[in-house]
Amino acid sequence: MDLRPYFPTDRAACLGVFESNVPEYFDPAERIGFEAFLDNPDCPYFVMEHDDAIVGCGGYALAQQDGLASMVWGMVRRDSHKLGLGRFLLLYRLREIGKAGNIQMVRLDTSQKAEPFFRKQGFKATGVIKDSYGPGLDRVEMIMKLTVCP
Repeated sequence: MDLRPYFPTDRAACLGVFESNVPEYFDPAERIGFEAFLDNPDCPYFVMEHDDAIVGCGGYALAQQDGLASMVWGMVRRDSHKLGLGRFLLLYRLREIGKAGNIQMVRLDTSQKAEPFFRKQGFKATGVIKDSYGPGLDRVEMIMKLTVCP
């Protein structure tokens, strides 16, 4: 399993990862926003390769003045859930955020379907917006204090 920076040639594979998670984890209407992001990523974004295929993608954005980082468009191909790949992708991004320095908190938003995964990784829910992503897909705001080891 390898993680590397996203390239425009990865667009179709990343959209395939997204589509594999519709409608369970993403509302179909979210695709437009994801496509726009992939066309012009404004933050570090990575793809995860396994067995010569892209099985996940995700990134992060920094807000240095606030000591805050945000997880961005993280996902793993549906047929690769429950294999530890999501945790690997998350920990990689957290490590990269830690390298940036001066980041104390990491935030994300996710659906109630993925909230248990992030809770197990140390994130705490701070709010819920019912049906925010689409019918039956609530937006769960989460935050985690970043612990950097010396």
